[in-house]
Amino acid sequence: MKVTCFTFNAFSENTYILSDDTKECVVIDPGCYDKAEKQQLAAFIEKEGLKVVRLLNTHCHIDHVFGNKFVADTYGVELEIHEKDLDVLRSVPAYAPNYGFPNYEEQLPGSYLKEGEKVKFGNTELDILFTPGHAPGHVVFYNKEEKVCIGGDVLFQSSIGRTDLPGGDFDTLIQSIKTELFTLPDDVTVYPGHGPETTIGYEKKYNPFLR
Repeated sequence: MKVTCFTFNAFSENTYILSDDTKECVVIDPGCYDKAEKQQLAAFIEKEGLKVVRLLNTHCHIDHVFGNKFVADTYGVELEIHEKDLDVLRSVPAYAPNYGFPNYEEQLPGSYLKEGEKVKFGNTELDILFTPGHAPGHVVFYNKEEKVCIGGDVLFQSSIGRTDLPGGDFDTLIQSIKTELFTLPDDVTVYPGHGPETTIGYEKKYNPFLR
């Protein structure tokens, strides 16, 4: 499995494309807002000869959902989120203009992700882990064979996701990290929603919020 990261929009959000040798791929948290960012994402998909088969959100804060409608419309895929984040997604149009994003286009989900189930594409499987705290319906995607976790805004390099937004809860977030992420092997690489990748082992040892 190949992990490709793009950093988009004013929030420096990490958008991920996961692909394998079948050329099928999934797009996770498309943060592309303006025309240039959308073109950058599409150009990579075309250049690599990829077929987009799934559109996934780890959670539905504004910076992670800007490109949902673009990806859904361009590649004919439905949006998949955890049902507990539907209200978070529905709230975006009301506050997007206040954040300076008047051209946000809403895309509602076509189906829901459920913890304990798997996302399948090509020859690849991702486990869906339920990790609320930063957002009420936050999930992460874990590939056991490659030891890769697409972590959204749960765990960052030496930091954690903020919990002061609606639906956030600090104690819930810490519990999610300890029970869902810190039970993974130490050499699992975590690709977060912002900033550089890290590993489970590094965060166990050095993350000041989790000692």
